[in-house]
Amino acid sequence: MTGSAIDAAELRRRTRALLAEHPPAATDRTDFLKARFDAGLAWVHYPEGLGGVGAPRSLQAVVGAELEAAGAPDNDPRRIGIGLGMAAPTILGFGTDEQKRRFLRPLWVGEEVWCQLFSEPGAGSDLAALGTRAVRDGESWAVDGQKVWTSSAHVARWGILIARTDPDVPKHRGITYFICDMTDPGVEVRPLRQITGEAEFNEVFLTGVRIPDSRRLGAVGDGWKVAQTTLMNERVSIGGMRIPREGGMIGPVAAAWRERPGLRTHDLHQRLLTLWVRAEVARLTGDRLRQQLVAGQPGPEGSGMKLGFARLNQEISGLEVELLGDEGLLYDDWTMRRPDQVDFTGREAGYRYLRSKGNSIEGGTSEVLLNIVAERVLGLPPEPRTDKDVAWKDLSR
Repeated sequence: MTGSAIDAAELRRRTRALLAEHPPAATDRTDFLKARFDAGLAWVHYPEGLGGVGAPRSLQAVVGAELEAAGAPDNDPRRIGIGLGMAAPTILGFGTDEQKRRFLRPLWVGEEVWCQLFSEPGAGSDLAALGTRAVRDGESWAVDGQKVWTSSAHVARWGILIARTDPDVPKHRGITYFICDMTDPGVEVRPLRQITGEAEFNEVFLTGVRIPDSRRLGAVGDGWKVAQTTLMNERVSIGGMRIPREGGMIGPVAAAWRERPGLRTHDLHQRLLTLWVRAEVARLTGDRLRQQLVAGQPGPEGSGMKLGFARLNQEISGLEVELLGDEGLLYDDWTMRRPDQVDFTGREAGYRYLRSKGNSIEGGTSEVLLNIVAERVLGLPPEPRTDKDVAWKDLSR
């Protein structure tokens, strides 16, 4: 049966067959996830042999409902979110057949964690100005440079990397996209301690790292084009996460309001109502955005979702600290830790307040996202730029 002919009933039948052959209670977690991938039930819209069956993306919910009812394990998506939300769609879109077969299965199962090697000390908001160099040497590339704000680099096996391969052309045209083995000689990961006390982010130094040409994604010089797939998917994965009503930041505030009436004031009530409505609108907008993805790849609308996500989180966490009064200023533990997953809402109000400050930086700064929304969604004229036709090597730095 071809992907276009697979309907909900057929997917339900295949899921039940998987459960019968690999009962979750009696099957090792990793073995079950591998069997699910091989059955095409990992991400049903992917091609056969790559974890899918070529079915419409919307039918993934059918599989999820059957597996959840049976108590089947998931692949811990928060731990491998960069792989699932950014690396996988990029590999699917631009990878060779060999790359797809090699990387997608262990990525989805969670055997291999991924990180993103994009931002640099001098190329964050202006990512195309990056200076990490990759020089061709036979069948491999020698890479030297520094990356920063790299989530999960300390636990990652692979990194999606963009580097400059041609300094003699304008900055957007001289970039190439690679897959970097984080265990290779010359890769050094150092923690970056955040305002929360944790070191969720890292800086990564690349010194003479050898990357085989077989781990290049897309054509030489097409890295910016390939990176757009990664970035658009990143913004959807951050700003358009599937959550229930009162999920995310608004949940703890609403719970505190209901459970502790002594904290209430008229002003706080009005502000909470406003933020609750905005959070629900954002949640429903995220659902609509995911439905649009059924018809194709993410567009610039994901930038609007991520922009709203950052603003809303910061306002809600600020209200929560104010609602709790002196208690909101407490902080349970500022011990240096290197967590293996991103947690926007964990721990207490003080943590949420501090962690939300990074939401307007990570995944594209709010200022950059405003430009994207203005130019690509609203169709407003772009800002004047004088560097579009200047070779990267001639730019002021």
